[in-house]
Formats: sequence, C-alpha cells, structure tokens
Amino acid sequence: MNKILIGVGALGVVVAIGVFVLMSNLGGLIKAAVETAGTEVTKVQVTLDSADVETTSGKGSLSGLTVGNPAGFKSDYAFKLGGISMQLDVGSLASDTIVIKNVTIDRPAVTYELSSNGSNIDAIKKNVEQVTSGGGASSKTESSGGKKVVIENLYVKGGQINVSAEFLGGKSMTSPLPDLHLKDLGKDSGGASPAQIAEKVIAALTNGATSAVGKLDISSITEGVKGLAGDAMKNVEAEAGKAAAGATDKLKEATGDAAGALKGLLGN
Repeated sequence: MNKILIGVGALGVVVAIGVFVLMSNLGGLIKAAVETAGTEVTKVQVTLDSADVETTSGKGSLSGLTVGNPAGFKSDYAFKLGGISMQLDVGSLASDTIVIKNVTIDRPAVTYELSSNGSNIDAIKKNVEQVTSGGGASSKTESSGGKKVVIENLYVKGGQINVSAEFLGGKSMTSPLPDLHLKDLGKDSGGASPAQIAEKVIAALTNGATSAVGKLDISSITEGVKGLAGDAMKNVEAEAGKAAAGATDKLKEATGDAAGALKGLLGN
C-alpha cells in the first residue's frame, strides 16, 4: 500500500513538474506556433521575437512579428507588426474554442512593393486564400483536432505604409495606414482556424494599404523621375555634341598641318 502511495505521489510530482514547465515555457510555445503556422499559411518567412501570456489575468503580448516577402520582391518585409497586445478569456483556454476579447496591433509598418507581376501584399493574400480554400499544403493548424479562435475586437492603430517600386527610381513614398476595427472574427461559425483569422486580418490590411496607396500622388513622382531621366539624356547629348565638335576641330587642325607640310616638301 505504501509503495502504491509513493508511486502515486511520485506520479503527481512528475505531472506538477510537467505543468510547471509547460506554463513557464508558454511564451516559447506560442512563439514556435506563430512562426510555424504563420509561415505555412502565408508561404513566406514569419518570425516573432517574443511572446508572453499571463494565464491568471489572460493578458498577453507579442513583440517583433515580421512577415517576409514572396520570392521576386526586394524589400526586407511585407509586414512588421510592432507591438501586439491581447486580452484572453481565461475560462476558454481549456475549451476547443479560445475567445480573445481584444487584440491591438500598434504602429504596424507595411511595405507595399509593386512589380511587373503585381504587389507583394496581393501575392501573400493569394497564398493565404489557397490555404484556406484547401489548395495549399496541409497544415497542423488546419487539422480537425486543432483549437479554434474567436476574436471579439481587433484594432490596428497608428500604422504606416511605405510604397516601393522600380519605376519610382529609388524613391519611396509613405502614408498613414487607416486605423482598422474588426469585430467578432470567427464568431458566426463557432470559431475559426488560425489560417482563416489570418486571411481576414491580411485582407483588411491589404484593403487599408490599397486605400492608402490610392491617395498617394504617384503620378507626380513618376513624372519627376521621367524629368530627371530626360535631363540626363539632354546632358549626355550635349556632352556628346561637344565631344564630336572637338573631334572635328582636331581633325581640321591635323588636316591643315598635313597640307602645310606637303606644300613645304613641294616647295610651294
């Protein structure tokens, strides 16, 4: 009997240690999950500097979330989401659907890069749509056994968009990103997968970025670049003309000198 009690006690200690390790490493687990699932869903490199969740209060934060660019784009990243704070419903952590009362993305930076094949933001959006429609690679986040999420309120505040394109001749343009407020994400379906949440958030950010880009006077920059190119060509043509005129003068001088020498030889 004593042996059984000792065994049960030892098992209890092991379980307690396991729970302690799990809770103390919760931030690390979230970091790994965000990076793995984010990369699978967007099909670009997703990195997260750190994550922290207080299980007693339900408060959490993510720092340094960066979404890279698809192949063929040159800017360093598509999204850099700055500080992310959240408030979880602690009672839902043990259920199949985790309820997040509030998520605030503070001062995100969006790089909207244009190329002959479209924009990097649209490319990422298409990648996410392929995954959510079943056309992408299977993901652990999409498995039937995975937890679902409901986000009651998601705020995006104080963001900035940077427009980058080859036709801007190395110039860049910046504009404020419109503040966003999304409500009840995943609520109608009793919870959404992380990929489905990502699709809605990226779609909202894409629409906001497109709206901000539409307000920029890209045509004036383009005309300025054309003007600079035109001035450069005029300078090249002028220098070429000067060089040609100088060469002609030199040729005339050489011809005159040769004619003089010839006359001297003939005694004329």
